[in-house]
Amino acid sequence: MKVAFYTLGCKVNQYETNVMIEKFMNKDYEIVDFNGFADIYIINTCTVTNMSDRKSRQIIHRARKNNSKAIIVAVGCLAQVAPKEIEQIEQIDLILGNEEKKNIVEYVEKFLENQNKDIYVSDISKCKKYNVEELTTFYEKTRATIKIQDGCNNFCSYCIIPYARGRVRSKPFEDVINEATNIAQNGYKELVITGIHVCSYGQDLQDVNLIKLLERINEIEGIQRIRLSSLEPNIMTEEFITKIASLNKVCPHFHLSIQSACNETLKRMNRKYTAEDLTRIIKKLREVYSNVNITADIIVGFPGETEEEFNSTYSLLKDLKLNKLHVFQYSKRKGTVAASMPNQIDSNVKHERSNKIINLSNDCENKILKSYINKNVEILTEDINKGFTRNYLHACINRNVKQNEIINAKVIDVIKNTLICE
Repeated sequence: MKVAFYTLGCKVNQYETNVMIEKFMNKDYEIVDFNGFADIYIINTCTVTNMSDRKSRQIIHRARKNNSKAIIVAVGCLAQVAPKEIEQIEQIDLILGNEEKKNIVEYVEKFLENQNKDIYVSDISKCKKYNVEELTTFYEKTRATIKIQDGCNNFCSYCIIPYARGRVRSKPFEDVINEATNIAQNGYKELVITGIHVCSYGQDLQDVNLIKLLERINEIEGIQRIRLSSLEPNIMTEEFITKIASLNKVCPHFHLSIQSACNETLKRMNRKYTAEDLTRIIKKLREVYSNVNITADIIVGFPGETEEEFNSTYSLLKDLKLNKLHVFQYSKRKGTVAASMPNQIDSNVKHERSNKIINLSNDCENKILKSYINKNVEILTEDINKGFTRNYLHACINRNVKQNEIINAKVIDVIKNTLICE
């Protein structure tokens, strides 16, 4: 039988889709493109924003159009937090929560046998142990992703993720090292460390944390780059930054989950740091790395965000001159504290604030990229003439090169946020 997958959302979802693909392949199912004909369509859903919810539903409808008789399966975060709502979608045959992903083949085969539309979603808040999964087949061209933990204990007032993913659960230390070693032996030079809340790795284990894990991965022969996914500012202490800087394989690219640069807004968000902390972190990163690429997530239009509060965020971001800002308009999530907060912001105001920060980001990014002209950069090639620098800047080379090679090149121009190199 033919199985097709569609993944929405984060790198964790992509990793878990790859695990599910491998499970089906091990049972001799044929994996095909989602846009074509398949017997089974599996949508790995996301629920981080209202737009994610809407996109998940759109993809479900699209699958049915591809094959009116296919089995349609919704799995993942939206399935976890809103199974009854998804059940109302006529096209859906099977709904599986995040913990049920590990047994997806069995659930699908059970459906094939009895044809009973059903929901399998357990209470993820009761899940205390990491569900160990390990990829043996890798699907990326040159960068392999490894998931080191699941869940989050922070309960930021705007966020539904703790309800979709449960509490912090870390992959056992040696399991991570074994998987990373396997990745290196398969010829991958770059390893991306991901998780729902990477900073919390080891909280539920004994005598390990993110630093100790990175120190051990840094020793693995063959791995030449270690890249970290989104980090919380409150882990970025002076000690943490100094230790990270001492690991030669950790790339000088840090994506910070900032969300706001105004103390009053941060308090309402239930974030555990201040604007002053952000300034300290950025200063320290630039002190220890000469070419650090710092990017960040920002939410505009959070409930109660006054013009003064927004201007406070804008002013600090303007001073910090980060490489790139990923801007999100606040999206009300049912079941979160912020959803019932007073002073919800008008959509037009959110749109205006979003545009203002996007324009700021574009200006900063353009100036920083142009500063690389006539400088040499190290590029890991992902295609015959494209790749990424160590600090995760997109680069295009003016001649064909081998894929998965690390080369040195000179930047001669910048076009559409891409370094043009020779």
